Amino acid sequence: MDPSSVATSTRSPSASAPTSRSGASVWNWGLIRTLILSIAVINAPLVPDKGLPAETSIERYVTIGAYGLLRSCTIEPECIIGQHSILMEGSLVETNSILEAGSVLPPGQRIPTGELWAGLPAETSIERYVTIGAYGLLRSCTIEPECIIGQHSILMEGSLVETNSILEAGSVLPPGQRIPTGELWAGNPARFVRKLTHEEILQIPKLAVAINDLMQSHFSEFLPYSMVYLEAEKMKAALLIPL
Repeated sequence: MDPSSVATSTRSPSASAPTSRSGASVWNWGLIRTLILSIAVINAPLVPDKGLPAETSIERYVTIGAYGLLRSCTIEPECIIGQHSILMEGSLVETNSILEAGSVLPPGQRIPTGELWAGLPAETSIERYVTIGAYGLLRSCTIEPECIIGQHSILMEGSLVETNSILEAGSVLPPGQRIPTGELWAGNPARFVRKLTHEEILQIPKLAVAINDLMQSHFSEFLPYSMVYLEAEKMKAALLIPL
């Protein structure tokens, strides 16, 4: 994409493109292409609802770090968005504000004028004794120690699973949602089902240890190369065939 095409797309914004308002001519178009279009990911929700705008609006004198994700949000003039940050639907960063690197701004959250915020980490954090089922999707979430995530489950940006909790298979934990300690959640979107019993909580780390032991017993099967060549060498030696 050349600088002229960037300027054209800004003058005629679509529903999925960022809107550049008055004063945007002070930008160097090559800088915008580098900092925003080539590095940050800007998109709109499939179905805009709850009165939230479907477009992403970025005003003048805004600095956006590398590898950011902007989803139907608004950034007012003279703001800084740190690298690896995520702004969810309907979030607002007011004038002269800073969002630190690696932060997640939940849907509808507002950063008031002149404030420095450091939100949820954009990275995915998985603590000890956590069991995660097959075909799961983890997106910028946090899973504290001794938890179980069922197979085919999805944890969205900023979601948190606290210690000694279980998310049932096939569940979707929405952005910014928290599962408190010692609870069982399920569904799409995930909802509270019941409190875990003391016996169930004790079984969570035992399950993680059992799965790890099973993995160790089959470890040799998943090496980059097969172990069959050892058997072939033994047979050649027995038959006096030169190796």
